[in-house]
Amino acid sequence: MLAQAILFLLEAIVSFLSVVLLLRFFMQAFRVSFNNQLGVFVVELTNWLVKPLRRVMPGLWGLDLASLLPVFVLQAVLIFASVSLHAGIDVWTQGASGLLLLWRALLATLRLSLYLLIGAMIVQAVLSWISPYSPLSQPLGQLTGPFLRPIQRLLPPVGSIDLSPLIVIVLAQLLLMFL
Repeated sequence: MLAQAILFLLEAIVSFLSVVLLLRFFMQAFRVSFNNQLGVFVVELTNWLVKPLRRVMPGLWGLDLASLLPVFVLQAVLIFASVSLHAGIDVWTQGASGLLLLWRALLATLRLSLYLLIGAMIVQAVLSWISPYSPLSQPLGQLTGPFLRPIQRLLPPVGSIDLSPLIVIVLAQLLLMFL
């Protein structure tokens, strides 16, 4: 019972921090402005971890690895803790199990990225209906735009309703089935 409670708390903390770090990574990758409420929130929550890592870990092809690598490490720690608490084994003593753990951490990071995309699409769609001039609309539009634009070129709005977010969500769900 105590192990389940500890694992629950660890999952909640790691998931929240991972989502915020991924959001920072994607905001930088897609050149989303940080001069808004969402950007300030993300930067203030992650600076304590990202700033020191940037000193030792440069970016690669314009991507901020100091924001992405901690997500991978956090996912690996979460998987390791889950396996250790449930199975009671030491994953690192067996080489193949250690590689499997790293592979699962990579897949978990990709899955979390897709969930973040789906969540951003849903929030953006809801905001477009109820509050199109919300302070979150612009950063969400910049974040989801690279995924929506190719589909919007192929599929024009139907009766002034843009179906591209729905298609992106379906494609992301399809990718999640393979991960």
